[in-house]
Amino acid sequence: MAGLALAVCSAPSHAGAKHHARQHLRAMPRAATGAPFGATPEVLQLADKLAQAHQLPAVWVRQQLSSAQQLRGLPKLVMPPPVSTPKNWRAYRERFIEPKRISAGVAFWNTYRSALEKAEATYGVPAEMLVGILGVETFYGQHMGHYRVLDALTTLALDFPPEHPRAAERQAFFQSELGHFLVQMRQLPAGAAPLKGSFAGAMGWPQFMPSSWAEFAVDFDGDGRIDLLNSPVDAIGSVAHYFQAFGWQTGMPTHYPVGFDESRLDKSTLLAPDILPSFSVRSFQDKGVVLDNVAQQHPGPLALVELFNGDDAPSYVAGTDNFYVVTRYNWSSYYALAVIELGMAVKAHMALPN
Repeated sequence: MAGLALAVCSAPSHAGAKHHARQHLRAMPRAATGAPFGATPEVLQLADKLAQAHQLPAVWVRQQLSSAQQLRGLPKLVMPPPVSTPKNWRAYRERFIEPKRISAGVAFWNTYRSALEKAEATYGVPAEMLVGILGVETFYGQHMGHYRVLDALTTLALDFPPEHPRAAERQAFFQSELGHFLVQMRQLPAGAAPLKGSFAGAMGWPQFMPSSWAEFAVDFDGDGRIDLLNSPVDAIGSVAHYFQAFGWQTGMPTHYPVGFDESRLDKSTLLAPDILPSFSVRSFQDKGVVLDNVAQQHPGPLALVELFNGDDAPSYVAGTDNFYVVTRYNWSSYYALAVIELGMAVKAHMALPN
């Protein structure tokens, strides 16, 4: 999801993500619904703070938070996995680069070809990247979450687990997202059904957090409103806008294959910046990375991206600035490469004869 990185499954999170929340990597159990939070001093204090920050009626905000239902067990879902959980790129990849998802991607591309072409022309983001994101995020709209967003965000804003290693930062994040969501609730027509999403409050086809919805969502189908829950065309345009906003460079590859000259390899230095592109091609090669002819012509910086494969040897690629942009959607190199490879697989199947 565009913004919040939660440590789940085998994908490492990268600190600082702001706009998405991950929930698709494992089957999330339904959190038991408890009683409404009620008008406790803690609830009223948060309500007044959010009302003031977002210029909302304080009485209305108090009513919303007081009536939100506590989701028991939900705080446990945002805890990092045990440190002993092995990272495994091949296992992670198999969850997404699978026949059913590729076939669904082909059908999606055929159905929304004109919108994908328009997004590429408008924002410079290739269709396969947009298809990859929507396929990984929600299986093309099939899995958008079943939690009432007001309940989920209020629970995490008030009852975030204090034992989390970044509890203060994460709780502040969810309080901020709750404020953005209240603004969106206020704009709903009377009698509208409660909005549902992931356990962490991400919504719609692209799983945008409320702050991403406010900042990056666009009315791409031209019907006068932004609807990421029911308009795949709006989702296509919004994801493309998100990528553009984070610096996508049209025509630049996301990554290149690499080999190593073990006699000169300085892997510790190469891995120190993590996935942030930091080395010129010449510096990359001087430190023992072997690049093919295409990669040797790359004009910008590169990063050595390491993906663990359980007990087997890790996989490596040279990530470009565009690879880094994909990780701004979810701060994980495993996620980014899964998105890229799913999009490539769908594109390859599009080219096959019927």
